[in-house]
Amino acid sequence: MTPTDNDEDWGHFGRPLFDDPSARALSRVGVVDVGSNSVRMVVFDGAARSPAYFYNEKIMCGLGKGLAQTGRLNPEGRVRALSALKRFALLAKGMDIEPLNVVATAAMREASDGPEFQALVMAETGLKMWIVDGDEEARLSAQGVLLGWPEAKGIVCDMGGNSMELARIGAGKVGKRVSTPLGPFRLLQVSGDVKERARHIDKVLKEAQEQIKSEGERIYLVGGSWRVIARLDMERRSYPLTVLHEYRMQPKSLLDTLDWLQTSDLAVLRGRTGTSIERMELVPLACEVLREMIAVLKPAEIDVSAYGIREGLLYEQMPERLRARDPLIEAARMAEQTSSRIPGFGKKLFEFLLPIYKSASYERQRLIKAACLLHDTTWRAHPDYRAEACFDNATRANLGGLDHPGRVFLGLALLHRYKNSRSGSRLEPLFRLLSDDELQDAEVLGKAMRFGAMFAAGDPNLAATLQWAPKKRVLTLELTENGAGLFGEVAQARFQSFALALKATTEVLMRAEADI
Repeated sequence: MTPTDNDEDWGHFGRPLFDDPSARALSRVGVVDVGSNSVRMVVFDGAARSPAYFYNEKIMCGLGKGLAQTGRLNPEGRVRALSALKRFALLAKGMDIEPLNVVATAAMREASDGPEFQALVMAETGLKMWIVDGDEEARLSAQGVLLGWPEAKGIVCDMGGNSMELARIGAGKVGKRVSTPLGPFRLLQVSGDVKERARHIDKVLKEAQEQIKSEGERIYLVGGSWRVIARLDMERRSYPLTVLHEYRMQPKSLLDTLDWLQTSDLAVLRGRTGTSIERMELVPLACEVLREMIAVLKPAEIDVSAYGIREGLLYEQMPERLRARDPLIEAARMAEQTSSRIPGFGKKLFEFLLPIYKSASYERQRLIKAACLLHDTTWRAHPDYRAEACFDNATRANLGGLDHPGRVFLGLALLHRYKNSRSGSRLEPLFRLLSDDELQDAEVLGKAMRFGAMFAAGDPNLAATLQWAPKKRVLTLELTENGAGLFGEVAQARFQSFALALKATTEVLMRAEADI
């Protein structure tokens, strides 16, 4: 569709964002999600396939509080939401990212005064708010999961304040979906005690189960209440990494957490985890839903997605060619382009090291490639802290397509890119997410990159080639005449360190002149 001055021609979700399917960078774009509990503005930037969060602001407005009882938006929530939207419109103007893509969900679509408030927002702010139905909300949330988790397969469960959407995903597509009235604000209106609510939740979930027919699959949790429960699960387990995206929980362990929360002081936990009062108030009701969901859907695993409806709006506009790219590699490539000393060297480094990893799995090779792309992106950090800065960037950055062990593997490899030993590091608690073999493999990769970077004056493949005989454990370096000149004392020491980590003996040869 060709954009015009009339944004009606652009469809429901604003101006086209991906006019050029071959583009790797995203033009800065702002998205606002007007939910039953919060109103949030996110500005995306960076890699087209793996956008970064340039700006992120949330106001807990509570638009949907009391909706089930009154049929209208919460009066105080209206005031706070309008104030937030005025601010967001001004921020967008200042950032030159107009128009904002504004989507509204359950509270706005169910409230009798929803259309009136929609018109008021338009008149006061100039923001056009698109109100989506439950089916569309479920689809967009599921697409958000696919943006950050391309291989996701199972059921997406997005809990808002007034509704909870379920959607089936797999093979990069969204399938059957259903919207249920299981948001915490709705559950507050259910008469009776906890047992009565449990019967109500069970009934609603079984009706939904008849449509989505899920049993024994993975569940992907989307929404603030779920993220708080996951963060509390981390607290109970003393889990060393607090990144919520791709945090994975087993049903039995999660039930232990739900039992623990019933007897815990939530005010104390709120302080320890930095959770807002408004969000923590909804946690007990979300726990009740989660308990019944485990009983009815019998999931094999329960995972957390930090991506949802806002990211789904981006995925909505992505052409298939762009969706097919690996979000991890795209994010790493963008980081290299913007932060490394020699953009483009990471790919050459990967090709140089590839003979060592010919038999590695696809998943391992993509981590190796990402590490090579990121190997020089923290060069501006002070040398005394560069290794740990590498680790922190990899483990805490907003990277899609990367589970927690993968984050630690990537971070540890980058740590060893700058430092031979990890002993005594403040990061040691995180290392327990990897097996001993994985720890060793990360060290090998880091020292391989540390050595390969010595040929950064050009293409390392024009200076030398590596050969690896795994059965004999012989690492051979074949140098060109130019490579021999680069193979100085420091390079030799790094080569020996690399070989020692690989538990290999070494051979250094000169390439025949005819082969140069």
